[in-house]
Amino acid sequence: MKEYTYSEKKDTRSGFGAGLLELGRTNENVVALCADLIGSLKMDAFKKEFPERFYQVGIAEANMMGLAAGMTIGGKIPFTGTFANFSTGRVYDQIRQSIAYSGKNVKICASHAGLTLGEDGATHQILEDVGMMKMLPHMVVINPCDFNQTKAATIAIADYEGPVYLRFGRPAVPNFTPADQKFEIGKAVMLNEGTDVTIIATGHLVWKAIEAGHKLAEKGINAEIINIHTIKPLDDEAILKSVGKTKCVVTAEEHQMHGGLGDSVAQLLGRQLPTPLEMVAVNDSFGESGTPDQLMEKYGLSTDNIVAAAERAISRK
Repeated sequence: MKEYTYSEKKDTRSGFGAGLLELGRTNENVVALCADLIGSLKMDAFKKEFPERFYQVGIAEANMMGLAAGMTIGGKIPFTGTFANFSTGRVYDQIRQSIAYSGKNVKICASHAGLTLGEDGATHQILEDVGMMKMLPHMVVINPCDFNQTKAATIAIADYEGPVYLRFGRPAVPNFTPADQKFEIGKAVMLNEGTDVTIIATGHLVWKAIEAGHKLAEKGINAEIINIHTIKPLDDEAILKSVGKTKCVVTAEEHQMHGGLGDSVAQLLGRQLPTPLEMVAVNDSFGESGTPDQLMEKYGLSTDNIVAAAERAISRK
């Protein structure tokens, strides 16, 4: 099992803030809009350096999406910022009608996604957002795993012409991917080559998949681990190649089991390569208040849950 190390833990929302600031310095068409959550979205630095390109819309998320769609007509590249719950559930109609339907070049940047929002509870812990966004035609869906990858993704999506949903979070997580990485939309990242089981993880579950790989190695199981940062478009080729070798697969995500990464992988395999599949995800449940670690453990998103899922998948070969 390949060794991965990290010097610090950093929140992925700060990676977004760093990427947005860099974009501001290199692309004069980039503008930022925020729904009264500048500090939470780490948009402070962009606002300070480029006040003429920053728009505080207040607690009016639907209006923010309409404004962003309109700005694209003048050649601007708007990055909207608010919590994932308010970036999707609250404004789905505006995204569908004003952005996705006409393929507007809006970057919907969503923080505080999933259970790791923690103490704010079920009303804010959206676990359906990936499913909602990936079902929209023309929408790209990206869920990076750490600070460096989130920064790289933020910079990369400015060059993509069309709507993008970029999902990230609040907790500090191991920052282990290269600072100078080249982020390619729709291109999976191989973290460890293996022969016994494929583990496909996204977002905060990527590091847990690495931890699970080490635990499996102690049991003599050689896991192939893939970081799927882009859920749509999915890297079909990488998945089919890996699963064709290992003959079984586990998906791991901080999202509902229905509609997320696991669903996308299941559809792909069902059409082209029927394979034993286990999903580590929230099973048809809302969250609750608690620390991120407590919630990840209670709702079955821990390292040990990935290990157990891998063992079940292998037993079904």
